[in-house]
Formats: sequence, structure tokens, C-alpha cells
Amino acid sequence: MERKTRIDALGAVVLVAFSALLGLNQVLIKLVNAGMHPVFQAGLRSACAFIPVLLFALYMRRSINIRDGSLLPGVIAGCLFALEFTFMFIGIDYTSVARASVLFYTMPIWVAVAAHFLVPGESLTTQRIVGLGLACVGVVIALSNNNDPATDNALLGDILCLVASILWAAIALLAKTTKLSKSCPEMQLLYQLGVSAPLLLLGSLWVGETLREPTVLIWGIFIFQVLVVVGVGFLSWYWVLSIYPAADMAVYSFLAPVFGVLFGWLLLNEAISVHVMMALLCVSVGIALVNARPKSISN
Repeated sequence: MERKTRIDALGAVVLVAFSALLGLNQVLIKLVNAGMHPVFQAGLRSACAFIPVLLFALYMRRSINIRDGSLLPGVIAGCLFALEFTFMFIGIDYTSVARASVLFYTMPIWVAVAAHFLVPGESLTTQRIVGLGLACVGVVIALSNNNDPATDNALLGDILCLVASILWAAIALLAKTTKLSKSCPEMQLLYQLGVSAPLLLLGSLWVGETLREPTVLIWGIFIFQVLVVVGVGFLSWYWVLSIYPAADMAVYSFLAPVFGVLFGWLLLNEAISVHVMMALLCVSVGIALVNARPKSISN
């Protein structure tokens, strides 16, 4: 499909839906962690999602090619993907969904900062620097104030989610600045799933724990993650990334932490503290400012 210069109605619907799915995903991970070790869950999810994504790519006649120069950056992306989900899944096991959402979905901030140096035409303006400062204030508020920690390792969980967001940003930049950009969205996701699955599954064996107390409900939630969150959600995100301007689409990313906090409250009955709301406000406004495209002035 031809690249577009602005987000249209279709792009807006996909981005809002994806943000809601991302917010819900944090709750689903938390629930499935009760039945599986986080690393095993991440590895099994990658392994199971690989097949439907591959079948979809073949059905749509996408180019599944590792000889176009994308192999090395694809493998690197897969390794980063494995680290990202190791940190995120363990982090969510330790901290609350609300806090994890605020910290993990700072990803667009790190993309914008790195793009200033790596991507022509995406330099930081005064407005974006203000947004970056606000988002950083939000991160500091989130990390420094936790009067009701979910576990004894809540601070570690917060930090792991923040590191995971930086790894996610690295993958997005890799997809934009290397020959991985030649690959279709399905192929990019196949690299990440195919490389991360064995790494994560072997890592879970090293940890020494795979299953905890799985139930039929937990397996059902897990299947939903595989088919909808990974299969539909991430493919949609890569499709949007390949069609629409990163600066425009990233503005919608501020919705992801909002949905995460909302679903944590609705489905897990998590208390939303004043500090979480302050952090969420700073991060969300910061993301919007950092990624907002300045209006062109017409004569």
C-alpha cells in the first residue's frame, strides 16, 4: 500500500483499537502469570503465535525472504524482543498493571529521542523537548512514590518495565533504520517470534519453573493473547508503522497507558493512587507533545 502523509480515519481506528488492546494486554499477562512462569509464558506465546502469523503471511502472499539483507537485523530484533518480554512479563509479575502501563508505554519517548540522532527529519523541537521533560517527570513520580506496592519486588518490577520500553523502542528504530525496513510487517514479526521463542523457552528451563497453577480460564486467556494480541495486534502495529508517518501515529500511543490503568482498575480492582494519576498525566501529555507534528504555515 502507498505511504500516506497523514493519519486518516482507518489509521485512527486501528491505532485507538491497538492502544486499547495493549492496555488490556497488561492485565492478561498478569492473569496468565498466575498459571505460568513469566518467561515460559512469553516463550510459549511467541512459539504459538509464529504459526498463525506465518499462515497469514503465506495466505496474503507476503514476501517471506531472509536473503534481502534483513537477516542480521531481524535476528537482532528477535533477541531484543526476547529481552523486552522477559523484562516486561517479570516486571508485571512484581508490580501493578497501572504502574507497569505508565512505565512500559513510555516507548514513544525513547523512539523520539533516538530518532533525533538516527532518522533524518525527526529532530527534537522545543515543544518535543518540553514533552520529553514532562514524560521524565512522570517516570520519576512513578518510580519514587509507591505507597501500596503489589509485591516486595515492586520497585524492581517498575524498573524492568521501563527497561522493556527502551528495548521496544530499539526494535522500532531497527525496523526503520536498517534493511529490516525492506521486510513486510509479517516478516518482521516472524523474525521476532522465531528468534525469541527458543531463547525464552530455554530461559524458562534455566529458571527451573514453567507451569504454576494453570486453569481452563488461564489457557483461554493465553489463546486470546496468541491470536488477537500478537497475531492481530502486532501485525496491525507494524502495518501502521509501514504506511503512516511515525510522528503522527505515535501521538496515539499516549492512549495505551490510559487504557492500561483503566483495565487494571476495572478487571483487577487495582487502586489508582494520586501519584499514579500524576505520573500518567505527565507521561501522556509528554508523549503527545514529543510526537506531535508542528502545523505547517500556509501563505
